[in-house]
Amino acid sequence: MIYLKWLLKKTFFLCINLSAVLFVNIVSATEQLEPNEQAIIPIAAFTASGEIEKLKVSLHEGLDTGLTINEIKELLVQMYAYAGFPRSLNGLSALMEVLEARKKNGIVDTVGREATALPKDKTSLEFGTVNQTKLIGTEVKGPLFDFSPEIDTYLKAHLFGDIFERDVLSWKQREIATIAALANLKGANRQLSAHYKISVNNSVSETELKQFVSIIETHCGSQVADNARQVLHTLLK
Repeated sequence: MIYLKWLLKKTFFLCINLSAVLFVNIVSATEQLEPNEQAIIPIAAFTASGEIEKLKVSLHEGLDTGLTINEIKELLVQMYAYAGFPRSLNGLSALMEVLEARKKNGIVDTVGREATALPKDKTSLEFGTVNQTKLIGTEVKGPLFDFSPEIDTYLKAHLFGDIFERDVLSWKQREIATIAALANLKGANRQLSAHYKISVNNSVSETELKQFVSIIETHCGSQVADNARQVLHTLLK
């Protein structure tokens, strides 16, 4: 009788522990970046760094994964806000070449939907001010923007208004693209740390950020990944 009670108790706790392990595994499995979100990372990273041949490979992979032409165009346009017009324009030219090559090979890629027209009752600055506050979770202000109110206006009106208001990409996708670009740019750790925080505020989990670093390592190498990992570690500790 005593042995039977012990056996039942042992079995009970074994079931509890097994359930906990299964739960953790299920959570870990669900907290993974979607394939199209993963495909965004090298596209943004190589656009930012100007590595066009690597970008072309990533563009092929992104299209094969299911990213639409318009989603990739939107991503490449957004990159100019972080890496400049030259890199963005070169990225768009690379996409045109890739699409032409795929067309010659009989591949028909999905164009995808256009962005919804913006309401005309608000300015880009008004949209951007609201969007920036939502993205970050608080109103953005400080000595830097007092020193240069022009850059504050440009950030709000153009980046967070004209670009982030467009609904071809989700804010989560845009933030994944942003941290990928910043991770592959030298001297942008302060901005990378800030956008890690913004990513967390926009549905990117800690597990997904760690996966992001692993993907960066696969495509961009250990040096870039080690830096991105260190910035993330500093933020999470």
